[in-house]
Amino acid sequence: MNKETLFIIDKKEGLSAEFGKLVSMMDYTRATTIDEVKDLSVDELDFLYADDGNSIGMLLAHFVSVEKAYQIATFENRDFTEEDIDRLNPGLDLGDHARETIKGHAIDYYLHQLEETRKETIEKFKSLPDAWLFEQEPFWYDLPANNFFKWFHVFEDELNHRGQIRLIKKMMKKA
Repeated sequence: MNKETLFIIDKKEGLSAEFGKLVSMMDYTRATTIDEVKDLSVDELDFLYADDGNSIGMLLAHFVSVEKAYQIATFENRDFTEEDIDRLNPGLDLGDHARETIKGHAIDYYLHQLEETRKETIEKFKSLPDAWLFEQEPFWYDLPANNFFKWFHVFEDELNHRGQIRLIKKMMKKA
C-alpha cells in the first residue's frame, strides 16, 4: 500500500476504474487495521476479555476467512462445500473452537495470511471487467445484490470488527 495515496479513492495500477475505487477503500481499511495491531504481542493477540469473547487474533483470522469465503462465492460463483467450510473455520464462525485453536501466533503470522489472501483477491480483480462488479443475484433474504456490494461487505466487516479490536485493546489496559 502506498501511504501517499492512502486517502485517495481513484485508479490503481493494473486495475480497471471501478476496481481501483474498490481496492482504494479496501487498502485504507487494511492499513488502518494493521496500524491497530502491528505492535501487539502474542499475549495481547490472545487476550480474551470474556469466556465467550473474541481475541484480536481470532478477529484477524476471521478477516482472512471472510475474504476467502467471498473469493469462493464471487470468483467461483458457487456454494461452499464441506471441505471449504472445514478450511474456512474456525476463523469464519469464531466461537468455542476458534477460542481453543486460534492462539499462540505472533503478529507476523496473521499479517502474512492477510497479505497473501489479499494478493489473491487483487490478482483476480485484475482479470475481471468492471461490469462483473455490477452483476446481480439473490443474496441475503433473497434480495438482489451485486458483486460490488459483496466486496464492500468484506471490508465493511473488517471495519466493524476493527472497532471491536479497539475495544479489546482498551479492556486489556484495564485488566
